Amino acid sequence: MAELHHPQHGPKNQLLSGDDLKEEKDDAAESAKKKRRKKKRNKNSAPAEANAAEGNGDAGGEGDVAKLLERQTLEDKEREDGEEDGDEGENSAVKTKKKRKKKKGSWRTTSEEKRALDGANEEMWNDFRQAAEAHRQVRAYVRSWIKPGMTMIDICEKLEDCSRRLIKENGLKAGLAFPTGCSINHCAAHYTPNAGDPTVLRYDDVCKIDFGTHINGRIIDCAFTVTFNPKFDGLLEAVRDATNTGIKFAGD
Repeated sequence: MAELHHPQHGPKNQLLSGDDLKEEKDDAAESAKKKRRKKKRNKNSAPAEANAAEGNGDAGGEGDVAKLLERQTLEDKEREDGEEDGDEGENSAVKTKKKRKKKKGSWRTTSEEKRALDGANEEMWNDFRQAAEAHRQVRAYVRSWIKPGMTMIDICEKLEDCSRRLIKENGLKAGLAFPTGCSINHCAAHYTPNAGDPTVLRYDDVCKIDFGTHINGRIIDCAFTVTFNPKFDGLLEAVRDATNTGIKFAGD
């Protein structure tokens, strides 16, 4: 029975040995990989350990501890810097928004100095408004009486007298911004007659009146064209339309 028992298990033991050999082969390959990885790690860490040994002499244990503490300190510092950068990144949008909002006008109610500056600007705009209103009234006044046959010097003197009264001329604080221009036909602009100039405004002339007013040096300047012959109506309308179109497309 012993002889029969052995032949029966012979083939079975042989098959098991083949599987075992396959498993052992896989295990050997895995073990070889682990050894190579361990060897590689040891190789990379060797320079650092050598440097620590050189720096600490025979006190290798103390050198390793010092190295570990230094590395931990650097890591802690980097972590803190990263947290600060993260906080700054999260809050940067909010800070920028608050800063922009503050620039938009919050200083008008929180800063005494800024309120004073704002009040100073309001005074400036009031000067402009007053000078502009005086200019508007003088312009309407001149249109009511200018006519052919008047000398250019008489037109300018009458206009300037009205401007001085409405602007309440006061030395350098308020008055005429510059000498009145009354350019005729081919003279485009900036002609001012001197005393005794005999030039007379005629029916077929195209006259450009240009004058200005000021308060505290803040000038309002405007010019307008005067004609008497209806043949120039189309020209005036074209110029008026071009001016209004330019203003419209200039925006706010």
